[in-house]
Amino acid sequence: MSEPTDPIDRILSRAGTAIQTDAPAMDPWEQLDLEERSALRRVGGLSTELADVSEVEYRQLRLERVVLIGLYGGELTRQAAEISLRELAALAETAGSTVLDGVLQRRPHPDPATFFGSGKAQELATLVAELEADTVIADSELAASQRRALEDVVKVKVVDRTAVILDIFAAHAKSKEGKMQVELAQLEYLLPRLRGWGESMSRQAGGRVAAGTGIGSRGPGETKIELDRRRIRTRMAKLRRDLAAMTPGRQTRRSARRRAGVPAVTIVGYTNAGKSSLLNALTGAGVMVDNTLFATLDPTVRQAHTEDGRQYTLSDTVGFVRQLPHQLVEAFRSTLEESVEADVWLHVVDAAHLDPEGQILAVHQVLRDMGNAPQVKEVLALNKADVAPPAVLEALKAAHPGAVAVSAHTGAGLDQLRQVLAEALPRPQVLVDTVVPFTRGDLVSRVHQEGEVIAQSHQADGTHLQARVGPGLAAELERAAGG
Repeated sequence: MSEPTDPIDRILSRAGTAIQTDAPAMDPWEQLDLEERSALRRVGGLSTELADVSEVEYRQLRLERVVLIGLYGGELTRQAAEISLRELAALAETAGSTVLDGVLQRRPHPDPATFFGSGKAQELATLVAELEADTVIADSELAASQRRALEDVVKVKVVDRTAVILDIFAAHAKSKEGKMQVELAQLEYLLPRLRGWGESMSRQAGGRVAAGTGIGSRGPGETKIELDRRRIRTRMAKLRRDLAAMTPGRQTRRSARRRAGVPAVTIVGYTNAGKSSLLNALTGAGVMVDNTLFATLDPTVRQAHTEDGRQYTLSDTVGFVRQLPHQLVEAFRSTLEESVEADVWLHVVDAAHLDPEGQILAVHQVLRDMGNAPQVKEVLALNKADVAPPAVLEALKAAHPGAVAVSAHTGAGLDQLRQVLAEALPRPQVLVDTVVPFTRGDLVSRVHQEGEVIAQSHQADGTHLQARVGPGLAAELERAAGG
């Protein structure tokens, strides 16, 4: 099918490139989660539209009908702006909305008042009225004043890209920690954007209402918006304390793997690049695979083995995206530490995407934003090679020597990827030549799993091993031989 020539047609006709793999079978609980998400997207009336009715928030249940807006000019080319708006359309649909149209304006900088210029904002208002849209989504983060001014012109709710991403994260988070991280990010985003609805937000509440105490504490009171801000800050402080309390447990588990000498491989990549599909194909993990953005939020860790029997862990993490809200990077810092502290990054790239190089740069930027990221070895996996244009694959291989073309859907290239991963894993440094008593067969098994066996033979008093192992295992072998 030929590509539409009109830019907006191209934005609205983009097709997702994620391909669900038929094997291995998905875990039953993951399958149930996928079915629930699909049902949510099929049923209308699940989003809320807010209106100011006599100081009361009136919520009308309906599937949101949205118009997208974006800018290009200066360093941002029209093609890059179209790709970004196309991605915003996918984000909006993942959040449960119906995309009606998209508008791009050429201007080097957003208008400080209404994002669009005044004339274009009036055109947008006319378009919104004609399409009966109820929401406008901007492909940039809007200042609170810009959002309010644009809402006054178009007469419907205006949100930005950050709000949409936060909404998706809120819908997809499953674990307790994931939900807390998303709530913290939402509150950080909301705090500077609180605004009043009519005169109710300027009312003052004194005494017990404001301060929660009695006589002697009454003062001029707080406006309602100040009270809301204080409650939000209190909640954010509690969330940070609770998240910090969960960090030692994760660090303990990582330390245990380190002591055992088990190398860690973390799958990183752009959202919808096929990371979960590749994890399933490599390990048979059975995690949920869905053709949506940010299908995976909670990290999944699975064991894997090289051909020579060495054990390592393979972790799936949250996907990245252009302009990933800094609130999310901060809130998910504890989870993303799994990426920073890995021995190897398995960087999965959607080779069938319109701009794979842009996605690679976006992922590297997020990893840099984590702060002081070590020089981790990186293995680039060009996923969806079965549907990617051959010329694009060749260009990516030329630009990134050592990249492996794979398909999680067909299994092509997986054996080569396993071999490249095995070569990238750190190798044990301690050379041992010892006799392990027959009563310590568990140590022999660990040497095969965690180390590299050079030679093995059986003697009268035990198993003679020549191998390379980690320092911890070397010490245990020495104690066993001495005992």
